[in-house]
Amino acid sequence: MLEVEFGQLSDCGRTRQTNEDYLGWVLARTPAEARTRGWLFALADGVGGQNGGEVAARTAVESVLAGFREAPAGEPHAPLLVRLVQEANAKVFEAGLTAGPGGASMATTLVACALRFDRAAVAHVGDSRCYLVRRGRAQLLTRDHTVASEQVRLGLLSAREAAEVPTRHVLSRSIGNNLFVGVETGESQVFAGDVLVLCSDGLHGAVSASEIAQRVSDHADLNEAARELVELANQRDGSDNISVQLMRVRGVERVGMYRGRPYRLR
Repeated sequence: MLEVEFGQLSDCGRTRQTNEDYLGWVLARTPAEARTRGWLFALADGVGGQNGGEVAARTAVESVLAGFREAPAGEPHAPLLVRLVQEANAKVFEAGLTAGPGGASMATTLVACALRFDRAAVAHVGDSRCYLVRRGRAQLLTRDHTVASEQVRLGLLSAREAAEVPTRHVLSRSIGNNLFVGVETGESQVFAGDVLVLCSDGLHGAVSASEIAQRVSDHADLNEAARELVELANQRDGSDNISVQLMRVRGVERVGMYRGRPYRLR
C-alpha cells in the first residue's frame, strides 16, 4: 500500500498584508481508500494585483478537493485531474462574472498532485510548480506558463535572459481568465523516499531547485523543512506570498496496468 506523510506552510511574505495563496489536501484514511482513491494535494496562488485573487485561489482548490472526494472509486488520476481543474476554472470564471465591477479579472494559478499505488499524477495551470526530489536531486515536473517561459520555448530568449526580463512573472494562462483553459498533465513513477514538492513562485523565485532538494533531504520532519524553505525565501526576497507542500513517499505498492486497470506486481 502507498504510504505518504506531508508537511506544509504558507506565509504572507515580508511586504504583503494578505495571503492570496491557498493550500488543500485529501488524505487516504484507510488501506481501501489508498487503493481506490489515493491522496490529493493542491496549491493555488491568486493573481496579485487583481480583484479577488484570494477568493479565486480558495475557490479553485476547494473545487478540486470536492471533485476528488466525489469521483468514482478507481478513476484514473491523470484524466480525473484534467476534468477537476477544468471544473475549477469554470467556477472561478463564473465567480468573477458575478463578483461585480472588476470581478471578471479574478484569476489564480493551480497545481495539483494525486498519488496512488506507485504513481504521482500532476496537473497545473500557471507558474506554481511541482518538483520530484529523489536522492538529493530535484526534478521539475511542471513548466511555467509565463510569457517569458513561452519565449524560451520558442527560442526567442535564453534561460538566463528569461530570468531577468519584466515578463518573467506575467502568466500566459491561468485559472479563471476564460471559460476554458489548457491544463497540462504528467505522470511519474515514485519510490520509497521520494518527496513531491508543490510551491508558489514566492518560493521557487527565490530558492533554487538544488536548495529545495537539500533542505528536504536534510530533514526527517517535513514541517521543519517547509519552515526553513519559507524563511530562506523571505531572507532572499519576501516580496510575495510563499507557500509549499511537501509529500514524502514512505512505501509504495507496485502495480502494472492492463486495459486501464491496475494489477499488483510481485
